[in-house]
This record gives sequence, C-alpha cells and structure tokens, in this order.
Amino acid sequence: MILDAETLFQRLDTLPLFRRVELINTLRQRLHEHSPFVGEPADCVQWVPAETVQGNAYNPNSVAPPEMKLLARSVEAEGFTQPIVVHQTGSDRYEIVDGFHRHKVGSRSAAIKRRLRGFLPVVTIRASRTAEADRIAATIRHNRARGIHGVAPMTDIVVTLLRAGWTDADVAHELGMDAEEVFRFKQVAGLPELFKDHPYSKAWD
Repeated sequence: MILDAETLFQRLDTLPLFRRVELINTLRQRLHEHSPFVGEPADCVQWVPAETVQGNAYNPNSVAPPEMKLLARSVEAEGFTQPIVVHQTGSDRYEIVDGFHRHKVGSRSAAIKRRLRGFLPVVTIRASRTAEADRIAATIRHNRARGIHGVAPMTDIVVTLLRAGWTDADVAHELGMDAEEVFRFKQVAGLPELFKDHPYSKAWD
C-alpha cells in the first residue's frame, strides 16, 4: 500500500496545477468519507479558486483598518491557519459563512494571491445547516466575540430570524444573547408584528 501511495504521489507531482489540486481535493474528500471525524467540517479542507468564493449579504461584523493590516501580516507570516467556512451554492460556487476578512486578504493581497496560486482553503458547513436562517446564525456565532457588530445590521438579522419563524428564545439561544438584548433589537426595529406575542405589564391599564 505504501508503494502504491508513493507511485500516486510521484504522479501527482507531474500534473498541471489545476489537475493536481482537483485530484488532491478528491483524495481528501474520499478520505473524509472514511474518517472517524466525518461529521466535522475541519476534517476536509478543500482548495478552490478564489473567484468562486463570494461574501454573504448579512454579515454585520466589521474589522478596523489596523486589525485588517494585522490579519494580512498574520497570513503573510504564518500562512492560512484557518480555512474559510462556506456554504456551497452550486457545483463550483461558494458563499462565505465565516472568514470574510480572510477571504478579502487572500483574494486581494498580490503577494498572498501569488503564493496561493489563486486558490483559497475552505471547509463546507454541515448539510443539515444550509437553510438561510441557520447560516445566518452560524455566521453570528463564529464572529460575535471577535469583532464589532453594527446595531443596524444586527437588528436586520434578528428581524430576519424572527420572520423565519424563530422565537425570541431561539434567537437568544442560537446567537448567544439574553432576552433583554433580543428585546432591545426588536425595539430598534420598531415593527409592531415583532411584539404581537410579547407579554406587557398591566400597570398601564
């Protein structure tokens, strides 16, 4: 078996870049299918062309310019230590769930693009978590503690999840909020239908 593997590796070295990456991805995927960690996305990192990866329309996380420079320096010095978390939207298209700023660095820095030969490392979220509300929640959970969430974008997200049928308790649990925080975002939204099931004090009667 070891000799067979060595023959395969020697053949890999002779292939053109895109064909080599394609075959390596296939081998990793097949290994993943037989792995005891098959349920863990990190068990199967794939390299895909940078232009096939795009941002999402709901990420409220922002990173200041100094931190972006630091991230770029980190990727330059240490390499990509964390893949970009994605949802596959087509046979060769991916939408970012977490890692928008890593994507930005990897696809815009000329030096890093050259080093990565136009590819980016990605892991795909579990198939059971691909509904839009689940992807939004996953994005928030991934980055809430790392950056600054603007009030307006976070308000839009809370409204989106509530309109998708989530309860206040669902939002609080899935996004790591308390009930008061969810209530404040509903107040900022100012939409009456968000309060139709909210218990009010009878002190005003």
